[in-house]
Amino acid sequence: MKTILNVIWLVLCGFWMFLGYLLAGVLLCVTVIGIPFGLAAFRIGVYALWPFGKTVVDRRDAGAPSCVGNVLWLVLAGWWLALGHITTGIALCLTIIGIPLGIANFKLIPVSLLPLGKEIVSTDRATGVHVPQGYQGQ
Repeated sequence: MKTILNVIWLVLCGFWMFLGYLLAGVLLCVTVIGIPFGLAAFRIGVYALWPFGKTVVDRRDAGAPSCVGNVLWLVLAGWWLALGHITTGIALCLTIIGIPLGIANFKLIPVSLLPLGKEIVSTDRATGVHVPQGYQGQ
């Protein structure tokens, strides 16, 4: 089921959101100081491209630099990307078929606003379900 949702997501909004994150990442990587922010944009962009079956968890080793970085991210790129998720989420929720995709878009807003100190993992890993090494899923 998650593969079907990911394909529909990709066609309706995932590709465009990915391009937004890609643009933000490239612009942020122009300066040396912006490289960590650009890498975060690329990481979230891949998540926005294919989100079903993955989730965001807090990193335990994140500290004060992540907090300061999140404030800078929010000002530089976060609110633009969150606005994109809000817009596409509302548009998707206008149809019954698009409601699950709109909800997924709304779930991406917190990580688009404050991405540093977060990690994107599979939902199986986040819930503690043991997945054998090399298992590809369905």
